[in-house]
Amino acid sequence: MTINNLVQIKNLKKHFPIKKGLLSRTVGNVKAVDGINITINKGETLGIVGESGSGKSTMGKSILQLLKPTEGEVFFEGENLVGMKRRNLIKIKREMQMVFQDPYSSLNPRLTVDKIITEPLKIHGIAKGVKAKEQAEELLETVGLSKSQSKRHIHEFSGGQRQRIGIARTLALKPKLVIADEPVSALDVSVQSQVINLMQDLQETFNLTYLFIAHDLSVVKHISDRVGVMYLGKIVELSDKKSFFDKPLHPYSEALMSAVPRIDPLSKKKKIILKGDVPSPANPPSGCSFHPRCPYAMEICKNKEPALNKVNGRYVACHLY
Repeated sequence: MTINNLVQIKNLKKHFPIKKGLLSRTVGNVKAVDGINITINKGETLGIVGESGSGKSTMGKSILQLLKPTEGEVFFEGENLVGMKRRNLIKIKREMQMVFQDPYSSLNPRLTVDKIITEPLKIHGIAKGVKAKEQAEELLETVGLSKSQSKRHIHEFSGGQRQRIGIARTLALKPKLVIADEPVSALDVSVQSQVINLMQDLQETFNLTYLFIAHDLSVVKHISDRVGVMYLGKIVELSDKKSFFDKPLHPYSEALMSAVPRIDPLSKKKKIILKGDVPSPANPPSGCSFHPRCPYAMEICKNKEPALNKVNGRYVACHLY
């Protein structure tokens, strides 16, 4: 691992067994994440996009070891988290936190806001009592809320305010890596930009590294430094932001980009309609998993899986390149 890499993921897989019958025999596997190799550099925001069911959230949870990977390695600052003893893993997890999609279901409705934020501090033995309370109030003000709101419960806040509280809880342990799993998709459009701008400010203030999972390309374009595209459990394209939005290489990326609404009514770019549905991750197609829906599919695509190869400083898994 180079000095600049905070996280290095090698051949990460997460398969969920399909069980049937009285004896619950395993008859197959849902290949939610199926062999991912990426690095996340210190201080950057790596955006991950793809349709629902592509494995984005499962990948994020597998990196944090919230889900135990079926195979592969996850290195954080040079240490492999897969198979690590629980005691050692808990220490490292302080530096890796997650912002969840739904702030209401991820926050305990029985606790007041100050207790929600101080809970991680108490669990890890960092602070308690007055010191923890002061830190909670300081974090509330950092995310744009008032410390006078610390004794309220979650149901008293709007969706955007709840997500700010979730972000404050994430920052309580001063992490180095934050995995944001669709953090603004449940919010009103008017509030989304406020939360995104807040996250960018916090990244600079606290020197954070983000893995930002989303399905909205406009959000990813606003916050990311690099973009990774997932399809059926695999990364099919990885590129710097400018190159990706100027000209996506993979046919699936091209289709995603064409679906973004355009302000210019005279734009001549046509929307690419993909045929068929996303195949089941329990029974992915042979060869390239995208070939049944790809407008450029060739014979080789049906039989041989393309590797994620470097093309002009970018990476793409496609036989066209």
